[in-house]
Amino acid sequence: MLRISGVGKRFGERVVLNAVTLEVGAGEYVAIVGESGIGKSTLLNLIAGLESPDQGEIHFEGKEINALGDDARTLLRRDKFGFVFQAFHVLPHLTVLQNVALPLLLRGKEKEEIEQKAGRLIEAVGLRGREESMPRELSGGELQRVAIARALVGEPMLVLADEPTGNLDPENARQVLALLREQVKAHGAAGILVTHSEAAAATCDRRYRLTGAGLAPL
Repeated sequence: MLRISGVGKRFGERVVLNAVTLEVGAGEYVAIVGESGIGKSTLLNLIAGLESPDQGEIHFEGKEINALGDDARTLLRRDKFGFVFQAFHVLPHLTVLQNVALPLLLRGKEKEEIEQKAGRLIEAVGLRGREESMPRELSGGELQRVAIARALVGEPMLVLADEPTGNLDPENARQVLALLREQVKAHGAAGILVTHSEAAAATCDRRYRLTGAGLAPL
């Protein structure tokens, strides 16, 4: 489903990624661990088509992502990808329910389906009763859970999670990790979890360490 072939990226003279190669099939959940600043988040941005590699190719469902135009990449992210950003990117002027429902609204789904799916994900991340709360009323951990629910509500075929448990207590982290794995397995999606946590990585089917030489299996 996802194939990364010899991908490299540099910023100026600094090489961030070098010769990264990875394949993730339908229903596979893969962890990538590594030190801060090694390029884990950059790799996810490349996979999502938010940045372009300097070398190599990234294919999703047989299509080379960076051969697509800007509009096609935007539609791919909207319709197929679920991205859990490290910085949340929760919209401050929308309620919890509106933030979680946003991907479905953008796809033109019916109100009944939106309310049902958004409500289910809000409950799954432990925020039932906070549907009408504004982001300013939430803690960092609650904001992270809103972002995770929003990423999963559209049942994406590619789940990209960037340190999704960084602001969560152990119990909420356990629930979120189980939910991410469940999403990948239930819908035959491809999933990549980027984390510094060995415990989080252990919930995945395969684990890799990212170094300056590429990816090495653990």
